[in-house]
Amino acid sequence: MCGISGWIDFQRDLTQHRATVDAMCETMTCRGPDAGDTWVSAHAALGHRRLAIIDLPGGAQPMEAESGQVAIVYSGEAYNFTELRDELRRRGHRFDTDSDTEVVLHGYLEWGAQVAEHLNGMFAFAVWDSREDKLLLIRDRMGIKPLYYYPTEDGVLFGSEPKAILANPLAEKVVDADGMRELFGMVKTPGQAVWSGMREVEPGTIVTLDRKGLREQAYWKLQATEHTDDQQSSVSHVRELLDDIVQRQLVSDVPRCVLLSGGLDSSAITALSGLHLAKSGEQVRSFAVDFLGQTENFVPDPMRATPDGPYVRDVAEHVGSQHQDIVLDPDTLADPDVRRATVQARDFPMGLGDMDQSLYLLFKAIRQHSTVALSGESADEVFGGYKWFHDPDVRAADTFPWLAAVQSQGQGYDMLDPDVAATLDIPSFIADGYRTAIGEVPTLDGESDLERRMREICYLHLTRFVRILLDRKDRMSMAVGLEVRVPFCDHRLVEYVFNTPWSLKTFDGREKSLLRHATADTLPRSVVERVKSPYPSTQDPEYAAVLQRQVRDLVKADSPALSLLNKQWVAEAVEQDPAHIEMAARYTFERALDLAMWFDIHNPTVKL
Repeated sequence: MCGISGWIDFQRDLTQHRATVDAMCETMTCRGPDAGDTWVSAHAALGHRRLAIIDLPGGAQPMEAESGQVAIVYSGEAYNFTELRDELRRRGHRFDTDSDTEVVLHGYLEWGAQVAEHLNGMFAFAVWDSREDKLLLIRDRMGIKPLYYYPTEDGVLFGSEPKAILANPLAEKVVDADGMRELFGMVKTPGQAVWSGMREVEPGTIVTLDRKGLREQAYWKLQATEHTDDQQSSVSHVRELLDDIVQRQLVSDVPRCVLLSGGLDSSAITALSGLHLAKSGEQVRSFAVDFLGQTENFVPDPMRATPDGPYVRDVAEHVGSQHQDIVLDPDTLADPDVRRATVQARDFPMGLGDMDQSLYLLFKAIRQHSTVALSGESADEVFGGYKWFHDPDVRAADTFPWLAAVQSQGQGYDMLDPDVAATLDIPSFIADGYRTAIGEVPTLDGESDLERRMREICYLHLTRFVRILLDRKDRMSMAVGLEVRVPFCDHRLVEYVFNTPWSLKTFDGREKSLLRHATADTLPRSVVERVKSPYPSTQDPEYAAVLQRQVRDLVKADSPALSLLNKQWVAEAVEQDPAHIEMAARYTFERALDLAMWFDIHNPTVKL
């Protein structure tokens, strides 16, 4: 896992701009704390920061081939690199290292841009081919690893994160109305990068730059195909895929662990990891996040019926994992330095507050013991696990399901300054994005109305919602140099389950039937029967009270972030009784504090 950056300019001599190239690369140090280097030629510069995972001594980058005419910077993991290396050797290629990066580089020499279709993994990489004066930017199918680019008059800037691009004077730190809509709409528009002029390489896409200009080409998309397996065969195939996926993703030359929440998804990954590691006499290591007093004082709410702690303990005992809880208190969660770290990692404010900060602190603690972690992220999107998948009113809603599910609680638009809200017109933005997404959904002839609708809902989650969560997980983990792998995003599993009829996805009358039955033999009964519970959030009223005090200080300091917010709404919220702060107010506090930190870090120009 690494951070990459680069600059292509067909007019400038980039050998005269090495300091700028180095500055772009330096912003990726958190993603690659082990080593870094830049490669500069007349019209191309590549930067790389390395987090060493595979072939620790031999995987240094940027990496060259063809006597320096072709160079690559690569982030991620190709889980099938061993098989590909064997195939390439049969085709006459010779290798100097044991790294997957060299395999990808030689794969490009053999197959060109089509190398992407041969890879199983999570990756974002750039190849500069001076034989044709051509740059390729390639991103994995599900968008697990980020990659951004910024077209310039004579070329392009690119990087794993916006901060790498923004370190170049050619990139302006401007956020326009479309960018602000992304921040407040909770809808991930494909290709939209928040910063004006910047683009995100879409998942499953190749961006090509040469002297003719920029072009995009999709090499993978979700397709609708007929599912012919019966119930038992479907369950068996899911288990076969998971066994293979987990085994591949456990390969590492550094210590690895699993993230355990006590839910079905992470518990299944933990159990399968334990089974595979036991074959070589190794004990799986697991980590969980918890909040001080959460289990003892837990109160069920519409999102969470049970605390995680008891289920985490059940799984750790059942699997026999070497387990550790990371317990966080309100003051630690609300520490401004922690918020700064999370906003800095994201490059823009999301307002998720304690859910971002707790994840960051969890990963920071894990990094003291492991460099690689396996996560249960994305199982809900793949298998249909969220409660709203099963709510008839949400299914029928003419909008994104996750937004329909929270409409009764309000969507936070009243926190915006009225003039800002009118300019952004977020409801229209969401409606337009929804119509575009629905228009993309592949269909099969003969599907019932219910099956077609559920295919639409699954597609929306796999192409919009999951990308928000994957970006969050990547940024929080790489901010501390931890590589998090997501087995449920293996494209083979995604394709198979996407085309499994909804009736099979729910054959036992519950959510995630296929996953539950495919892994039930590895799990304690308590977890097999547990109802879905999302990522935890602290219920401690002291946390909300701390946020309230911090926002009160913002108001006194007249932070520029307040120009975007409804000042009357904020003024009333900061004077509420701290013992009775509702979730809507807490959400506003989180958003205001994130915005203020964002202005402090980046000093963006907002043009509405």
